[in-house]
Amino acid sequence: MWLLRLLAAILVVSIGACLLIYAFTGNRYYLRLGGRLFKFGIVFALLVFALMFIERLAIIPV
Repeated sequence: MWLLRLLAAILVVSIGACLLIYAFTGNRYYLRLGGRLFKFGIVFALLVFALMFIERLAIIPV
């Protein structure tokens, strides 16, 4: 779990850095990169939450 938290913190810092670089340079590449990082971060988080939910369902006896 600590690894997921570390990855989330790195993701937030990298998105912030992309937005900051875009604000200083005006290069839209960094804005697109930040958007892609955000999109893939959301998809990864949803996959992790889905796996955690499925794990909870598997533990419940029928």
